Amino acid sequence: MDFAERIFGLYNYWIVILLMMVGFYVVMASRNLIKKIVGLSIFQTSVFLLYISIGKVRGGSAPILDKSIETYSNPLPHVLILTAIVVGVATVALGLAFVVRIKEAYGTIEEDEIHKQDEPGD
Repeated sequence: MDFAERIFGLYNYWIVILLMMVGFYVVMASRNLIKKIVGLSIFQTSVFLLYISIGKVRGGSAPILDKSIETYSNPLPHVLILTAIVVGVATVALGLAFVVRIKEAYGTIEEDEIHKQDEPGD
């Protein structure tokens, strides 16, 4: 196995790293609250993919006891990700509800404009 095969054979991990960096960049660079929530969702999806990638064993089977099966995949990461997806959807829904409430209170969803309205002395 040569160097290129070892590096590019793990393409799912490269995708995870790319998605993490994109999500992190969107959260840090954006001043729009909706874009921040989207960035958090992208970052969260990359973590899901990472756990699913770790949980799958090449050539592994579902953990059903059978004498013909020698290698099993661990089902725990997949179960945890199902729970995390539900929590993630609830978190996004709550974040969007907060954004709606902030829009009603401040008339904007841009961080800079919200901070200007909250400065004392205005």
